[in-house]
Amino acid sequence: MYLTTTVSVALVLFLIGIEAVLLIVANDLIRQVKQNVSLTLVLNDNAEEDELRRIDNLLTIAPFSREHTFTSKDDALKEHIEYLGENPAEFLGFNPLQASYEVFLNADYAQSDSIAAIEHTLSTFPAIKRIIYQKDVVSMLDSNVNVLSFALLAAALLLLFVAVALIVNTIRLHVYSKRFLINTMQLVGATPHVIKAPIVRRNVLMGFIAGVVALCMLAAAMAYVHYYLNINLMLLTWQNILAVCVVVLLSGIFLTLLASVFATNHYIRMRTDDLYYV
Repeated sequence: MYLTTTVSVALVLFLIGIEAVLLIVANDLIRQVKQNVSLTLVLNDNAEEDELRRIDNLLTIAPFSREHTFTSKDDALKEHIEYLGENPAEFLGFNPLQASYEVFLNADYAQSDSIAAIEHTLSTFPAIKRIIYQKDVVSMLDSNVNVLSFALLAAALLLLFVAVALIVNTIRLHVYSKRFLINTMQLVGATPHVIKAPIVRRNVLMGFIAGVVALCMLAAAMAYVHYYLNINLMLLTWQNILAVCVVVLLSGIFLTLLASVFATNHYIRMRTDDLYYV
């Protein structure tokens, strides 16, 4: 009975672990996409060095700026020649390209309202002629991220509800098999605390063991996906690994604890005659 219950709880905790991994993967992917959003600050030809230094200092310390690069007029001309194979300065007689800053945003600021505020702040610099970014892409990213976040949250809550229901029912069946033992302990004068303590301890230990088994299964599944299917599910940082381990182990301990307490209390309150009809 203990082995069957442990395996059943471990399988449910394995599903919770997969859910946690998928949420972390989705969050990492969203952050990576958002960190590719950039602003191009096109500068005036008569911009002074002091003004450029002020802009550079702001971009260095500003929380919205993850990284920024400066491209001078000469560098812009070289890149234009390299990519397009033509030199506009030869037939125009001057370099028509302008110096610019390329600003890559932090993920938390890569959304329409935040970019609008950033644009308002940067537009106060006279040296900045115009600010260019892909508004349609940012708007589409906002809407898609919201839809994806809602879908993942709904799926996570549904899966969590199913997992909790399965664990609670599994523990209730396990305690159900001991209902007559619980009644016998009551008849000899045992208090509810004395009756619940060993049952809860065993089930919590079983939940912890099931959590360890689930983590081993999860590690094996991720290793298979990574090495044999060549799919990198997540950035294997220690923070992510620790978060998944904590979620799975605490879920196993907390859910088995609650289920054991409620199930034991249910049978403690029942009369002896009623135990034959449940």
